[in-house]
Amino acid sequence: MDTKLPQSVEIYFRAVNDHDSQTLADCFAEEAVVHDEGKVHRGLAAIKEWNETTSKKYALSLEVISASQENGDTVVTALASGNFEGSPAAIDFYFVVTNQKITALRCG
Repeated sequence: MDTKLPQSVEIYFRAVNDHDSQTLADCFAEEAVVHDEGKVHRGLAAIKEWNETTSKKYALSLEVISASQENGDTVVTALASGNFEGSPAAIDFYFVVTNQKITALRCG
């Protein structure tokens, strides 16, 4: 891997694989924003709900393949497996981390 992941990003991937929405939400700042599948999720409650819905819908698991820094973002490519067409598929995750919390995430 090219880049050491910030702790909150490492925990994010563990929480996804453990289907632990509370731990996942704890990785994010209060006013964080997630962009996924054409939708925007703002704030911890919305992010927790997004993760719970996604976890149930796709039975998602993620395996980190690579990571790098790009324009201040941590960019992680992960192999996503689950109940969706094209599984498994490589997906890019663009994280903005401030004060050890994820403040923004764009998936895809």
